Amino acid sequence: MTSRQRVLVCGATGFIGRNTIEHFSRRKDIELVAIEHEKPSFDCPNVEWITADLTRQEDVAHALQGIDIVIQAAATTSGAGDIINHPYIHTADNAVMNSHIFRAAYDQNVNQVVFFSCTVMYPSSKIALREEDFTGEIAPHYFGVGWTKVYLEKMAEFYAGLGRTKFTVLRHSNIYGPHDKFDLERSHMFGATVTKVMTAQDGSIVVWGEGEESRDLLYVNDLIDCVERAMERQDEPFDLYNIGYGEAFPIKEVVRRIIAASGQDLKIEFDRNKPTLKTSLFLDCSRAQAALEWKPTTNFNEGIRTTLEWYRAIQSGLGSTV
Repeated sequence: MTSRQRVLVCGATGFIGRNTIEHFSRRKDIELVAIEHEKPSFDCPNVEWITADLTRQEDVAHALQGIDIVIQAAATTSGAGDIINHPYIHTADNAVMNSHIFRAAYDQNVNQVVFFSCTVMYPSSKIALREEDFTGEIAPHYFGVGWTKVYLEKMAEFYAGLGRTKFTVLRHSNIYGPHDKFDLERSHMFGATVTKVMTAQDGSIVVWGEGEESRDLLYVNDLIDCVERAMERQDEPFDLYNIGYGEAFPIKEVVRRIIAASGQDLKIEFDRNKPTLKTSLFLDCSRAQAALEWKPTTNFNEGIRTTLEWYRAIQSGLGSTV
């Protein structure tokens, strides 16, 4: 990387975006620009804040002026309940904002765009999935969001092929860590479980479904490490990488580990009438390891412990808020 590149983080007040800001704000060779929209900005040194609605083409064009690298962490996200009951909320806004960002990046000669995709397009599997294991068959409850992600991946490849801007697509697994969503209405499985465990009152917690599904869970700092490596090491105009822990954890095992890390003695009750996503998968990340020399370094139990320490600090008023 050359000195003092201007790096724009979209979705800077969200989970991945905020962790990205806190990491890159420590680098003296970067001019860091952050976008706020519905959630207010937060105190962080060496950050220039701008307000923009990324579904508005004119806002996007203004935000990308003079930018060298875009880290696109803005997205409409939520948990299993919305994916099953309101799946459309993950399609329109995400398609619109990324279409604007990709075009503006090309129009304004941005050097590189890092786009966070995810694994919703993959089939359920008992073996580690490679990037080429996407078959075109997407589970019904992921149909909308899955094909939206595939469309955006292909649009990134299309613009990269025009030869002006490099695109990096990261198909990451379930991310967890500080600044995640921990409210029970919008959070993913990990964040919801942390809240249930840390606020339990009667010696038990309720888990949706049967807890047999397995997830690949990656600590957020490991994802950001991959972003940094892609910025420094990707040579091709376009590349797509699986980014995950590389191991499948049954949900009931995740719950047990969170309980153990909390130091509490809680009984687990399963509510089979609640919405669940009955898919299991984990990732083969050998392509990222070969091309970017990346692999996760945060042990899962250590990641849980660090997240709970952060959660306790927030609740006690000693840490920065979400």
